[in-house]
Amino acid sequence: MSPTDAGFYYAESEDTPLHVGSVAVFDGPAPSYGDVVRLLMGKLPLVPRYRQRVRRVPLDLGRPLWVDDPHFQVLYHVRHTALPSPGGEEQLRNLAGRVLGQRLDLAKPLWELWLVEGLAEGRWALISKVHHCMVDGVAGTDLMQLLFDLTPDAAHPEPQDWTPQRSPSSLGVVAGAVQDALTHPLRELTRLSGSGGVRGAGRGAVAAGRSLAATVPAVGRQLVTPTARSLNGPIGPHRRWAWADADFEDLRQVRTALGGTVNDVVLAAITRGFRDLLEGRGSLRDGLVVRSMVPVSVRQADQRGQLDNQVSAVFVDLPVAERDPVARLASVRRQMDEHKQRMQAVDARSIIAMGDFVAPTLLSLGVRAAMAAGQMWYQAITTNVPGPRVPLYVLGRRMCSAHAYVPIAGGTRVSIGIFSYLSSMTFGINADFDAFPDVDVLSRGICAGLAELLEAAQATPAAAAT
Repeated sequence: MSPTDAGFYYAESEDTPLHVGSVAVFDGPAPSYGDVVRLLMGKLPLVPRYRQRVRRVPLDLGRPLWVDDPHFQVLYHVRHTALPSPGGEEQLRNLAGRVLGQRLDLAKPLWELWLVEGLAEGRWALISKVHHCMVDGVAGTDLMQLLFDLTPDAAHPEPQDWTPQRSPSSLGVVAGAVQDALTHPLRELTRLSGSGGVRGAGRGAVAAGRSLAATVPAVGRQLVTPTARSLNGPIGPHRRWAWADADFEDLRQVRTALGGTVNDVVLAAITRGFRDLLEGRGSLRDGLVVRSMVPVSVRQADQRGQLDNQVSAVFVDLPVAERDPVARLASVRRQMDEHKQRMQAVDARSIIAMGDFVAPTLLSLGVRAAMAAGQMWYQAITTNVPGPRVPLYVLGRRMCSAHAYVPIAGGTRVSIGIFSYLSSMTFGINADFDAFPDVDVLSRGICAGLAELLEAAQATPAAAAT
């Protein structure tokens, strides 16, 4: 595993399942369980990781590695359930919340797929779970396009026989870990230095240091900005899950009239959701912000489809105390523009790669200590994953919608996974059960935030002229 992947694996705990997931709804009729199993069996050769499990190195002398599971059984990973017909959105959300809130079995390949029948209008759903150590959001989108079909009449490969590779011995694993610990940092140093040798690597480090130093004023401002720390706290074993939907054309209209990017508009709408939440709790006050961690993909074009994590992150202060929706959008846009400039100046991929120099045992202990201690720096996770802009099909049935599930951890008790598909954008809200009995206030507030931004956009002179 890479250091980032290993960090996600080490961070898993009884109350912190760290898988990503989704709920996809399809037009009916539902396929049979056997048909879904045969479809997966035919496509598993394209994603061999789905037949592999994690093997830890004794004493954490090396990072965990992937090995073939000699007891792999697809029937364990593909589940079948149904809602009392006709199942509505609330029933599907409740079911998905229970399924997605349960931990994956770390002794087996880290994924599950649930076939759900009984939805209203003859529809059905797939609930998918994949551990974060296995795939990030962008790679997950590529995986969806790989497992799903682009046409309703696509041909499917027949299931093939599979023979697992022999797992290395414990002695071999330890020996390989020790060798890797000695040689990998040197390889990384050579890679980072490029043609300039060690001196070139040093110049690169100095340049990166100067770029990072430029972020100090922004961090200083955030240190003195009051955040909604009432949203932070311990996480329990149960989850509440809600979702909201938006029309992509509305987001574009706001972006065109008021400026910024679609992502800026999304964050501004989410700001309204948190404003309503805090106001309903009596916790809203002047100058308050909700700080959100926004993961940023640093995956290059030639790495698309690889099942590992290539992510960095920025922290955005959502101005929940601001009454004016246009001013909220302007604040978000200004911060995101600053972050983009800094990300261009700093080689984020090289910074992530510096984790290759960390001893695996220290990495394991450090991640666990950080998760146990919690943090108060940010209150939410907000991640936007662009999905396919073409229709997807499973066994000839068209996917109508999909909502993303993003895990919570380390004192951050709410996350929002944003996923675009065709002409829609969806918001999947995952929250700690005890801390967010009012999670629906947040979901409704996101819709209200987009509505008020759209109203402001339509009132601009440019919109009126058209």
